[in-house]
Amino acid sequence: MVKHLSFNSGSGDRPVRSKVLFIDADLRRGYSHNLFTVSNEHGLSEYLAGKDELNKVIQHFGKGGFDVITRGQVPPNPSELLMRDRMRQLLEWANDHYDLVIVDTPPMLAVSDAAVVGRSVGTSLLVARFGLNTAKEVSLSMQRLEQAGVNIKGAILNGVIKRASTAYSYGYNYYGYSYSEKE
Repeated sequence: MVKHLSFNSGSGDRPVRSKVLFIDADLRRGYSHNLFTVSNEHGLSEYLAGKDELNKVIQHFGKGGFDVITRGQVPPNPSELLMRDRMRQLLEWANDHYDLVIVDTPPMLAVSDAAVVGRSVGTSLLVARFGLNTAKEVSLSMQRLEQAGVNIKGAILNGVIKRASTAYSYGYNYYGYSYSEKE
């Protein structure tokens, strides 16, 4: 599945300890709460529906200024919620309060949510999995995003597995150097 990742970048001069906000905008199947081992009880869907305020949905992860907004409970109307003015307001607020905002959306070919969110952010990247997504899927995803007015700045290819190299290939290999104590 070809995914879409969006970034809003605050200032160009990043402090050493940047404040980062991760927003899980995959309101159907988002699983960031599992990755970060945080609660999913109050999240983006509750904020967008007007049930919760920001201070209730932002969770602080670790000690380094990394905050998370999980997807929350699966709503009956995910695309409609993402199109609400509250989503745009959230992204504007986040851009003013964080150095980097990362918005993870559902797979591009599955639903239109990535295009909806992508129009409201500064930079969009396409994420594809090596060996799973075809060149045709990536091309079609890029075409759909561009038609929706989303400016794709690049792509991330994940799931690449480094394989053992052959004797005739170039690369960084370990040739058996060892160290031993002198006797």
